[in-house]
Amino acid sequence: MLDLKYIKNHSDEIQKNLINRNVKLDWNDFIKTDKQRIELQKKIDALKAEQHKANEEIVKLNKNDKQEKIGQMRAISGEIKNLEEEFKSINDKFIYSLEQIPNITHPDAPIGSSDKDNKEIEVVGKIPKQNFSYLDHVALGKKLDILDFEAGTKITGNKFYFLKREGALLELALINYAINTLVKKGFIPIITPDMATKEILKASGFNPRDDSDQIYNINNTSLSLIATAEITIGGYHASETLSDKKLPIKYVGLSHCFRKEAGTYGQESKGLYRVHQFTKIEMYIICLPENSDKLHQELLETEKELFTGLEIPFRVVDVCTGDLGGPAYRKYDLEAWMPMKKNYGEVTSTSNCTDFQARRLNIRFVDKQGKKQFVHTLNGTAIAVSRALIAILENNQQKDGSVIIPKVLRPYMNNLEAIHSRK
Repeated sequence: MLDLKYIKNHSDEIQKNLINRNVKLDWNDFIKTDKQRIELQKKIDALKAEQHKANEEIVKLNKNDKQEKIGQMRAISGEIKNLEEEFKSINDKFIYSLEQIPNITHPDAPIGSSDKDNKEIEVVGKIPKQNFSYLDHVALGKKLDILDFEAGTKITGNKFYFLKREGALLELALINYAINTLVKKGFIPIITPDMATKEILKASGFNPRDDSDQIYNINNTSLSLIATAEITIGGYHASETLSDKKLPIKYVGLSHCFRKEAGTYGQESKGLYRVHQFTKIEMYIICLPENSDKLHQELLETEKELFTGLEIPFRVVDVCTGDLGGPAYRKYDLEAWMPMKKNYGEVTSTSNCTDFQARRLNIRFVDKQGKKQFVHTLNGTAIAVSRALIAILENNQQKDGSVIIPKVLRPYMNNLEAIHSRK
């Protein structure tokens, strides 16, 4: 979340940012609620001070005066209880509104209302020429006997799937390719839990009790299935004060990710593009505030390097204000060419969250003046396996129905060069 003092001192900027981000918040009601809770807290504090003073005086009183004073204290206690209940209701409303306020936005981020307003800044690779009838990745996966949605539906339900044979090997190869590349760059490999408490999710900017965030909750517990390892890696350092000499800390995390993916997405909902469970390799950096912009560019360059190595055509877009997630100060998406969509589709994203997550997670460092400050956090997708598989299968299919395996993945697949049809 943003610092409340900053919000109050930059009211015009925050209100403009709410408009640019398409966030609907009744600003006047937010300010009114804040004043109400402050006034209530003052009344409670005054009554508690009176109560404390009475406690000190009562020992000096005679029996009759004591009884009178005790009666007065009971009345004060009842008034405090009523005010505290009123304060809780008002404060809960205020906190909910406060949590809706997104991070401030980088001044160079394009202003727009949806992903249609994202700004293309780079195109890499050539779109393959289609001189034969292409199959989509679902039909290819079935023909090659490496992807089975029917079995997934039978066992688990719609939007689940099995990977087998070379399909399973491709996932493992993508995992190893990404992690090995990042370990060479100084990233610490980490395998995280697939669940986190609602407190950690909320601190990371994901609301586990809001259906719009697509989070699966575990009944009768405070746990939710994670939508990304960003949540668990950030939580790893919650409530810690880190040495500035140890920053930046760079992680490459492996986890399963779970998303409801409720809603209508048309063609985008087909196959692996939107599924309920997938494997993702996530980059996460904790750094000094002055280094976050530079490290954000490094994450973007790493994503580009990974997909250039896979020889997949892609473009990079600067994400507009209306398409930014709440914690992001600035975000870039990498979109791979997907032949059957006849368009680009998002495969990775990287965000600079400044101190927005760190403030709720309470991750700090001690600056050169000895003062505790909040760190900055950044995240970036190295490989989201399900979408990477779409790009590989559809871009690398051949006229005979086979699929060429990218050269960088072959060492992880017993030097197999292609997947051939079994039908």
